[in-house]
Amino acid sequence: QVQLVESGGGLVQPGGSLRLSCAASGIRFAIYTMGWYRQAPGKQRELVARIDSGGRTNYADSVQGRFTISRDNAKNSVYLQMDGLKPEDTAVYYCNAQFVGQGYWGQGTQVTVSS
Repeated sequence: QVQLVESGGGLVQPGGSLRLSCAASGIRFAIYTMGWYRQAPGKQRELVARIDSGGRTNYADSVQGRFTISRDNAKNSVYLQMDGLKPEDTAVYYCNAQFVGQGYWGQGTQVTVSS
């Protein structure tokens, strides 16, 4: 059974930081491309950042330079360090695992940026 469990969301003031974690089980984690997506109310889910099995990363333009994705294959985990948070970063953040035609999602964690 595949499970992706996110943690680390919460309420933070503008300019603050949060670190999201996603722990995976039931997959050969090291071969999967791992990603973070987000969905704000009334909007489509969008890619935030992605890291492939070789450690190559790509980011949405809106978070480039503020967010950092990383992975620890020994812990079957992927992380999203979010700095310089803005109100427009408010959304539910989802962890995604992708390999060829197989894709899995976590349940999501809420991030709210507000003063």
